[in-house]
Amino acid sequence: MRELTTERLLLKAFTPDDVEAVHAYAGDPEVCRYTDWGPNTAAQSQTFVDDVLAASAAERADSVTWAVTVTGDGAGAVVGACSVTITSREHRRAAMGYVLARAHWGRGYATEAAAAVLRFAREDWGSARVEATCRPGNVASQRVLRKIGMQQEGLLRSHMLIRGRREDSLLFAAVG
Repeated sequence: MRELTTERLLLKAFTPDDVEAVHAYAGDPEVCRYTDWGPNTAAQSQTFVDDVLAASAAERADSVTWAVTVTGDGAGAVVGACSVTITSREHRRAAMGYVLARAHWGRGYATEAAAAVLRFAREDWGSARVEATCRPGNVASQRVLRKIGMQQEGLLRSHMLIRGRREDSLLFAAVG
C-alpha cells in the first residue's frame, strides 16, 4: 500500500496497535451520527482493523483503507480513516469515504485527506469517476466534498438502512 502525504497528514497502513485509536472515534455516537455503522463496540473496532489488515496482506488491488495520522506535533496518532474502492474497472469508477475523530473536526484534515484519496483514485488507478455519498444532514461532509471539487449530482431516496431506518443519501462525484 502506498502512503499518501499532505501538508499536515500522513495516510498510512493500519497496524494491529491502532485498535484503541480506531475505537476512540468509531465508538463515538457523534462521529457515527451519519454513518451506516457504529457506534462500534470494542470488538467491532477490532474486527474492522483485522479486516483492513487481512485485505492489505492479501494485496487486494480494488480497495485501500488508510489510517489518517497528523504529522508534526503529536505525530503518529491515528485520528481517522479514508478509503477508496474500485466499483467498476471497465467503466473506471471508484467510490471513496472518510471518517475523522471529533477532536480533529474543523481543522481541514478531512478535506486534506479526502483530496489526497481523490488524487490517488485518479492518478494511480486512472478512475474517470469517483463517487461519495453522505446523509443530507451532514453539512460538514457536504462542504468537504465540494471543497475537493466534487459536485452534488442527486438525492438517493431511501438509499441506506441505518439503525433500522431508511435514510436518504446525497450523491457527489468528481469526473474527468
